[in-house]
Amino acid sequence: MRRFVSVSLLLLACAMLSSCGGEDDTPLNVTLLGLNDFHGNLMPSTFNGMRIQDPAFPNDDTKTVAIQAGGIEALASAVKQERAANVNTVVVGSGDLIGATPLISSLLRDEPSIAALSALGLEYSSVGNHEFDQGKQELQRMQNGGCNSNAADKACKFMATYTGARFKYLAANVIERASGKSLFDAYAIKEIEGVKIAFIGAVVKLTPTIVTPTGVAGLDFNDEADTINALVPELRAQGVRTMIVLIHEGGTATEPYSARNCATLAGPIVDIARRLDKAIDVVMSGHTHQGYQCRVDGRLVVQGDFYGHLLSKVELAIDRRTGAVSSSNADMIVVDTAKYPKDPAMTAIIDSARKITDAIANQPVARLAVAQISRDFSAAGETYLGDVIADAQLDATSAADKGGAVVAFMNSGGIRASLPPLPSTTNEVSFGDVFTVQPFGNTLVTLDLTGAQIRTLLEQQWLGQATPRILQVSAGFSYTIDNRQVAGSKIIAASIKINGVVVDPARIYRVTVNNFLAAGGDNFVVLKEGKNQKGGDLDVDALADYLKKKASAGTPVGNPPRNRIAIIG
Repeated sequence: MRRFVSVSLLLLACAMLSSCGGEDDTPLNVTLLGLNDFHGNLMPSTFNGMRIQDPAFPNDDTKTVAIQAGGIEALASAVKQERAANVNTVVVGSGDLIGATPLISSLLRDEPSIAALSALGLEYSSVGNHEFDQGKQELQRMQNGGCNSNAADKACKFMATYTGARFKYLAANVIERASGKSLFDAYAIKEIEGVKIAFIGAVVKLTPTIVTPTGVAGLDFNDEADTINALVPELRAQGVRTMIVLIHEGGTATEPYSARNCATLAGPIVDIARRLDKAIDVVMSGHTHQGYQCRVDGRLVVQGDFYGHLLSKVELAIDRRTGAVSSSNADMIVVDTAKYPKDPAMTAIIDSARKITDAIANQPVARLAVAQISRDFSAAGETYLGDVIADAQLDATSAADKGGAVVAFMNSGGIRASLPPLPSTTNEVSFGDVFTVQPFGNTLVTLDLTGAQIRTLLEQQWLGQATPRILQVSAGFSYTIDNRQVAGSKIIAASIKINGVVVDPARIYRVTVNNFLAAGGDNFVVLKEGKNQKGGDLDVDALADYLKKKASAGTPVGNPPRNRIAIIG
């Protein structure tokens, strides 16, 4: 009897402790913090997703202003706070961490941004299309380090020897044609308390259509979902049961970024998510600069706005015995600069970069007629700043010896901020402001197009696009979109006019674009047919010179009326 009692007590103790079989029934809790489309924005910027009482009107609740959010100093504080709450926190990225960056990073070949993201504790990131802006070799240098750059005047100026990123770029669907291998590792496996978690990286397969062709020479971009699915058996064979996709492709949702488990997500990422193997647990997306935390067929799909305004927080509960996810939840962390103090280590990185770049960035350019020229879209897709940039490019190339252009077209995606990015109390803009608007270092190209080709160019605004990419046009050029018609037939031919005269399909016109568009970028492939090409100035110089010229003439630039593109239907 005494023996029976002893055994019974032992069994009871085992049941209470849940440890006699050597298994821990408590889940492994892992936090993922996702960053996307940072674009080297080391400094905070305006986040319209959250507004507060305007301090200038403390007694008027109707007066609000957008908060300042993002920037690497506040991001670092937010990450530290999350790590303090859960030591098993992994910081990941979904591409476009660099490229199209402000002057403080771009003038130093984005080495300050890589240094800051490494110090942040970023571990893995997919590549984005903008990582290819400077070409494959330069992207590999960003990862691996060294000073052998295609921009020797910018590389290794931030630090004597650039040591490379301490995080891993992943690129499952980017294949080097010569070797047949992926440009970077397809995935990485991280083991936390004995549980293996795989991170798979992929980038939008249309990257070759939205990057200058030289940037992706020799590379193939395969279908995202097919590539990811093909890796699942390989990962399972290595004992992985938790799989996270980091992908530079996205969508849009009608619900706000704060809406949990939203059901209104639309766009390319939805089709990709629906086609993914059920073994994939979470999709952390980017590219579309949106904030959302949605479910697609029960699977979490998240994205955190852009410029570090939001961190996508995903909390996983993982069964320690099976290694599989038992539950997942998401939230969005607003990286409010008023809430998160500046991290001293990040401030030091910024200060080091500014010592080099401020002399150039602070050079005054001109005074505007307004505090800010906005890039807000009209119903037809026209923007104030887009009109100004197109006007500047036409002004720089209209003289016979400069190209003889009669119209200029500018791609909206190349306009990265309003001018200046924050409204100026003095209406003054600096070179740094102008550079932030156009950071790619593109040059102007003037070429021959027939009137028929111009119409084709306008129709191609809908070619292969989830949403139309409306070209910004210079003064004197106008046309009407009939939105009731299908893609390929949306432009009313008789409405296409230059200085009030209908464009003749057979006549040749001199047209100015940037070198990205001239090479067929953004799927404007008709521009590759342009003949008698003449190269011109840097786009950023053309804009700066135009602003100076107008200010000196006593007619400073303001917000044009946005009446060049009309829309019906």
